[in-house]
Amino acid sequence: MNWGSWLLWGFVATVVLESILAGSQGLGVTRMSVPYLLGTIFTPNRDRAKFIGIFIHFLNGWIFSLIYVAVFESLGRSTWWLGGLFGIVQAIFMLAVLLPAMPALHPRIANEQYGPTIERQLEPPGFMGLHYGIRTPISVLVAHTIFGIILGAFYVVK
Repeated sequence: MNWGSWLLWGFVATVVLESILAGSQGLGVTRMSVPYLLGTIFTPNRDRAKFIGIFIHFLNGWIFSLIYVAVFESLGRSTWWLGGLFGIVQAIFMLAVLLPAMPALHPRIANEQYGPTIERQLEPPGFMGLHYGIRTPISVLVAHTIFGIILGAFYVVK
């Protein structure tokens, strides 16, 4: 495995992913903030949650880039379209499986069937994250596809 290439391009791809998702929220494409959702797992303090969540999501991105790189190495090649395909698969998994499961994993997200409680006041993302806006799946799909394209295009297989 090419560790230097992974460290560099995993970092770059994760920065771009984070920027696209933050920009999507800032521009009103989606109401979803993944760093906020992740950070509120650890603290109810809104400001601290955003800060903690940024680091957690960044670390997750770097870990996922390692998985992409391992697959590239096992295939003996990396291309932009292969990385983009992996990004699409990852985005679909996140939207269809992980986001709907968030109420079961998160101590502060309300359950769709039972509604909010004193401890669980955050809105659940729902299937495809649609509770955070109709364009949320587009934002997530674009960000993860570009993440994969960057890794596939620039990672150098040894």
